[in-house]
Amino acid sequence: MNLSNSKHFQKWHVLICLLLTLLLAGCSLPFLTPGNSSSSTESIPNTETSEEFAACLNEIFRSEVTSSTLNLHYTLKDPSSYGITDYPVTFGHITTASDNAKTLKQTQKKIHSFSRDQLPLKQQFTYDLLTDYLTLQQKLCQYQNYEEPLIPSNGIQAELPVLLVEYAFHTPGDVDDYLELLSQTDDYFEELLDFEKEKAAAGLFMSDANCDKVISECEEFISDSKNHYLITTFSDKIAAVDGLSAKEIRHYEKTNAKIVQNSVFPAYRSLIDGLTELMGSGNNDWGVCYYPDGKSYYELLVYSDTGDHDDMKTIQRKIETQRTDDIRACADLIQKNPDILQKCSAQTLSQTDPIQILESLKQSMQNDFPMPPDAGYDVHYVDQSLQDYLAPAFYITAPIDDYSNNSIYINNAKGNSGISAFTTLAHEGYPGHLYQTIMSYSSGMEPVRSLLNYPGYVEGWATYVEMMSYRYAGLDTDTADLLMHNQSATLSLYASSDIGIHYDGWTAPDMYKFWETYGITDHDAIDEITGLIVSDPGNYLKYYVGYLNFLALRENIQSSYGGSCSLTDFHKTLLTMGPAPFSLLDSYFDSYFKSAW
Repeated sequence: MNLSNSKHFQKWHVLICLLLTLLLAGCSLPFLTPGNSSSSTESIPNTETSEEFAACLNEIFRSEVTSSTLNLHYTLKDPSSYGITDYPVTFGHITTASDNAKTLKQTQKKIHSFSRDQLPLKQQFTYDLLTDYLTLQQKLCQYQNYEEPLIPSNGIQAELPVLLVEYAFHTPGDVDDYLELLSQTDDYFEELLDFEKEKAAAGLFMSDANCDKVISECEEFISDSKNHYLITTFSDKIAAVDGLSAKEIRHYEKTNAKIVQNSVFPAYRSLIDGLTELMGSGNNDWGVCYYPDGKSYYELLVYSDTGDHDDMKTIQRKIETQRTDDIRACADLIQKNPDILQKCSAQTLSQTDPIQILESLKQSMQNDFPMPPDAGYDVHYVDQSLQDYLAPAFYITAPIDDYSNNSIYINNAKGNSGISAFTTLAHEGYPGHLYQTIMSYSSGMEPVRSLLNYPGYVEGWATYVEMMSYRYAGLDTDTADLLMHNQSATLSLYASSDIGIHYDGWTAPDMYKFWETYGITDHDAIDEITGLIVSDPGNYLKYYVGYLNFLALRENIQSSYGGSCSLTDFHKTLLTMGPAPFSLLDSYFDSYFKSAW
């Protein structure tokens, strides 16, 4: 995950057990239609307008990035270099839907005060990007109480501890900011609890099952208060800060321990107590479509999460089409080599060390991707108290002014071994999240774009390259392709289930019937899958629908350009454009590609 944006999601590993009769006789479905690759508006840029627009974007960036100290710290190593010298230390606040909509509208008015046609290509792209983003966010404001900040495993209660551990201390001022922020944890959690009460009053509180999971995660977090990692890791970080005396270090350590005991732990205990009181307030244990106007909300959420502007039926059809293709490909490979299933289950990799795997991936990817700028990274392991709740692995986004230092976390409790470890590190590292982040940052992307969230691009890219990485693992081609097609088919089942539950209103019998069609008959496993999907609407579509859009875009470009646009050229152009909805990537690709050469 890029903890501020995305996460390599939890999934059950479904073995290659799809019924061969289905593999060989899948239903006939229409194929994807290549999209329009028309270029952006031709115009003569006005230098003065361009400079004023850049100043406006920077003003918006400074205002937004300082509204949360966590965002500020994870976005900029040196805020002063961006003209930010005075800012409040705060977690931010949950404002009303009407206030949010008003702010978004005012920002959009600022953007639209400029003539788009007088801007150069990159600024036209940003103009269109912000127009799309701000319009969508205004529509989502009416559904603010449908949002859930305390999702099991993915919510604030689970991710905040990791962000605090990773909060880097470059200067004594960073330490002061951190401690002041930490001391506000109880107030911040009280505000979160007030929001949950508001949701409950509106009939939109989470299910008892999800509430119980969140409470358990909070209880686990405070279970070892004497040797807590927020205390032990602080000592390691503070010792590395230049210019601090031994006396100052001891003072900071005592202050941190006191705040953890007197603010952080009580915040989690209060959240436990508050959620326990709200238990039973939820009146919906299934998809968001069972809420008033839930389908409309889900449609907006899917566009926000995937960057795919198609209607739900079209998205469903794309998922089903790809699943049919993958299943047929698996059947063909099995028919060609009946021993391949045993070979897949027995495959081993010579490399097991994460650093070795990442360095191997950097070498193997060179024929398909442009070389990245020099960047370092560290591999960490999830603390034992968080292992049950966090994802198998995640990447934490580097600051835009210090993308040479990156962090990848591995969760040893999630069974990362063999080919799974290899493809997971491809997803999180090279050529996945880490690589995509540093390539986009190094392309000169405007700072304001680092604050926009396009998980369909970010997670879609990571899933797209994860599928490619099977061929980088040293396996023979057929084995690599079978594992890749099986993984794609498996992920498609999650994507279809997400739409089935949250848009079509599936319940347990529907889930059993759907999964049993593909040879998965363990109802306990299906119930576990159902719980993951119910708790986080749209989450699985970020990965799979984003992945499908990259495949479709590649097919479209290869059809249009033939050999004049290599795979490396294709990837370089998309990385230069950076995260965006796929309709914009498609319409601007031609102009970006031509301007790069």
